[in-house]
Amino acid sequence: MDDIIPSAFWLGVEQFNQQEFYACHDTLEALWMESMEPDKRFYQGVLQIAVALYHLSHQNWRGAAMLMGEGIRRLDYYQPEYSGINVEQLVIKTSELLQQVQQAEVENMGNFDHLEIPQIQKL
Repeated sequence: MDDIIPSAFWLGVEQFNQQEFYACHDTLEALWMESMEPDKRFYQGVLQIAVALYHLSHQNWRGAAMLMGEGIRRLDYYQPEYSGINVEQLVIKTSELLQQVQQAEVENMGNFDHLEIPQIQKL
């Protein structure tokens, strides 16, 4: 990765951590589309987790579970840290949330206020 981390990435991290997942999607998608590997795959993994959390907030269990799994798989390669963030922590917290979502019954999807939503930790 270049020595300079794009400011758009940090904006996307801030939006993610403020649970502004739709805005985060827009920010990171633009960055992802313009990037080259290995950054492209990294941005896509973070983007997929953000979109999964957006789906979860709108009670779309299937979309949330599918995209969390895809995002986790993409980010596995970048552990323990990449681009100034703690990837390992993001993968662990997202995996824990995915497990809770997979174990929940569809009728209980509205009861996710108690869940710990992952945060992106800067290094």
